[in-house]
Amino acid sequence: MDNSTEQLKVPRAPVIGPGHTFATITDKISSIVLTRPLSNGWFLGFGIAFLLMNMMLFAIGYLFVRGTGIWGVTIPIGWGFAIVNFVWWIGIGHAGTLISAILMLLRQSWRNSINRFAEAMTLFAVSCAGVFPLIHVGRPWLAYWLFPYPNSMGVWPQFRSPLVWDVFAVSTYATISALFWFIGLVPDLATLRDRSENRVAKMIYGMLALGWRGSARHWARYETAYLLLAGLATPLVLSVHTVVSFDFAVGIVPGWHTTIFPPYFVAGAIYSGFAMVLMLAIPIRKIYGLEDFITDRHLQNSAKVMLATGLIVAYGYIIELFMGWYSGNRYEAFTMWNRMHGPYAFYYWMLWVCNIFVPQVLWIRKLRTSPLWLFLISGVVLVGMWLERFIIVVVSLHRDFLTSSWGMYYPTRWDWMTYIGTIGMFLAAIFLFVRILPMISIFEMRTLLPEAEVKHK
Repeated sequence: MDNSTEQLKVPRAPVIGPGHTFATITDKISSIVLTRPLSNGWFLGFGIAFLLMNMMLFAIGYLFVRGTGIWGVTIPIGWGFAIVNFVWWIGIGHAGTLISAILMLLRQSWRNSINRFAEAMTLFAVSCAGVFPLIHVGRPWLAYWLFPYPNSMGVWPQFRSPLVWDVFAVSTYATISALFWFIGLVPDLATLRDRSENRVAKMIYGMLALGWRGSARHWARYETAYLLLAGLATPLVLSVHTVVSFDFAVGIVPGWHTTIFPPYFVAGAIYSGFAMVLMLAIPIRKIYGLEDFITDRHLQNSAKVMLATGLIVAYGYIIELFMGWYSGNRYEAFTMWNRMHGPYAFYYWMLWVCNIFVPQVLWIRKLRTSPLWLFLISGVVLVGMWLERFIIVVVSLHRDFLTSSWGMYYPTRWDWMTYIGTIGMFLAAIFLFVRILPMISIFEMRTLLPEAEVKHK
């Protein structure tokens, strides 16, 4: 009884720190872009990320010269790092759409502090994901054949191919996400236009602001467009990774041919997406002093979403094992046995440790509210989700129906250079984003002021 009484006295964590006004919010966020000088740390971080991105470009250039033989793909493992990393990056982009669209429709005000860079993270992650199918097709200069463009050759996409489904799903997702992100930026771009003292910057922000003046007509049209795009983006959270899961589920390969994949992939995508949101939000709030805007409540809510989706992922793992036994299919049963006891068993058990066992510490409130622990756990989850994709793609392929076609997959340095290079490309884009555009929505943070004042009285 005493414990429950004490819990009732604990105040709810605020959405925004106390003592802020319209002016202080605008000054603090816009100053990061307009007046804050570039630090040596920013140059160092961006330089490392840029070098990694150039390493990727070199690897892709060499790939175009020599062909996909430089990769570790073999028979029967025709899908290697390219598909593993494609699915991983697409998953990371899911949190941005969920935070922006679904939480907006559900009127969750805590999204306002993290939605802007989560949306940017979505665009950058989808861009990184798009690199891999393009170079994986073997003849990337003919990749445009996947689109149903008017042509005189009579060559049309094969709509029964999952590759075509991916092209349509990912391109739709990227288009809607980009529009949603840009529409949300328009009022803040106008703010930067009006506050910038640099003539060139003022002109660029002015063109991007599309003549925004903040009139009642502008706000009405803005809210209508934003709501419509949120409605369009919401089903994409489910559809995009569902379509990606069909790449596997429609195949007859043991370990792939299962109906659990669509919800299992969607939950895993949100899981890894929120892990990346936390890995970005925690250092950003510390470096730029944004603890008043990205509060402990945002970190804790993100951790709770991770915990919930992590349990769904655990359910998917258990169902996979159960169906491998219950189906009575000896090939499915062997695939499960091979994951646990075969040559890749270490990675399978590391997958369980990273995705299931370690995140259970988030049940502990002290760890769930600790930025350091959240950062470390998020990093472990991202590693675990990459291992999950590796297990699904590679381990399911390397031993299938005939022992005569069994083989092993060993990624080459070119595989690693391309993958690590996309991480550099992603981080380089994030570094540029936080210096060129407001990483937190200025006008949406202003809308929280009355709510914040009531909570702090």
